[in-house]
Amino acid sequence: MALKERRKAAVVDVGGVKVGGGHPIVVQSMTNTDTADTTATVNQVIALARAGSELVRVTVNTEEAAAAVPRIAATLEAFGLRVPLIGDFHFNGHILLRKYPECARALAKYRINPGNVNIGRKHDENFRTMIEAAIEYGRPVRIGVNWGSLDQALLARLMDENSRRAEPLSSSQVMHEAIVASALESAAAAERYGLPHDRIILSAKMSGVQDLIDVYRDLAARCDYPLHLGLTEAGLGSKGIVATTAALSVLLQEGIGDTIRASLTPLPDGDRTEEVTVCQQILQALGLRSFTPQVTACPGCGRTTSTFFQEMAAQIESYLREKMPVWKQTFPGVEEMKVAVMGCVVNGPGESKHSNIGISLPGTFEEPVAPVYVDGRLARTLRGGAIVAEFIGILEDYVGRRYGTR
Repeated sequence: MALKERRKAAVVDVGGVKVGGGHPIVVQSMTNTDTADTTATVNQVIALARAGSELVRVTVNTEEAAAAVPRIAATLEAFGLRVPLIGDFHFNGHILLRKYPECARALAKYRINPGNVNIGRKHDENFRTMIEAAIEYGRPVRIGVNWGSLDQALLARLMDENSRRAEPLSSSQVMHEAIVASALESAAAAERYGLPHDRIILSAKMSGVQDLIDVYRDLAARCDYPLHLGLTEAGLGSKGIVATTAALSVLLQEGIGDTIRASLTPLPDGDRTEEVTVCQQILQALGLRSFTPQVTACPGCGRTTSTFFQEMAAQIESYLREKMPVWKQTFPGVEEMKVAVMGCVVNGPGESKHSNIGISLPGTFEEPVAPVYVDGRLARTLRGGAIVAEFIGILEDYVGRRYGTR
């Protein structure tokens, strides 16, 4: 099934990054450092940005964290890194944004969870104060509903209304409606307090794949605010990656979504940048954006008893990612290049011909040669122990010739 046309959304400027309105879907991530630890947070923001995160969110939960934000922004600027920082506020954001104006200025966007401020109650000064700060400093806001911290007053109201229906909805349906209503009612309140329509982004995060799809379909049909997609608390390892990919891919295929994040639980001492790579791979697999040359490699079988082709595929993929920061500046379009590293001659030549450049390594009992195909034609046959180095040399020459003249 072909991708559906992107949903028409308003355009929101987040520190120079355009979100919505047909602009490329933005990859976002979040630090897990103590924001008050300036050095650790700066290092992680740099790592996330270099991995390809176009917006980076930081927790602002204490006075120490709020005081650190301007230092973090200034240090990043000194390193020549201009990635927009987003402040994640819960419970006390109204206090911190007023008490630390330099923090409010240093952030490119504020994230407000309506379930953790007093929006919807008789007095909503806390929410209003945060909106007024956004207006004063010219900052957009993401109103981020999360079913783990849903506005209980709103949910109770909808439950009461549902009990009076002739045909009551299920509790799950009421929950879905409460999440959508929380986002829309909070956005309407923000606009009443003076925040322009084009400074609001919405999200409605859930941890169930089908729940998330249903809620975002409903939200997308009822507003034109840009939508930030993410499966909250996605989980560890393959579970988190698969669940995130399943949920986001369905919505993106339907043209829903303007920014995305993979909320993966990292392993102890794990690489936080994995969530950036997952988002990039989702968008690239769907043909929505290109970030880095893609390596096609076979899974291996009885014909590929040697692990050499696996090691070579991993080396080539790492090499391409390492080169991309330089290549994307000097070789425009190289991110769309396709490379094949195959383990035997069964599918190797065919996959190589379908790629820009490919190699078929010798499988078990095959002649110890490795044919290299460039743009569908046999270019060279490699032999001996220097195949990896020779193939990288051919790859570098190809990149220079193919993309260096654009």
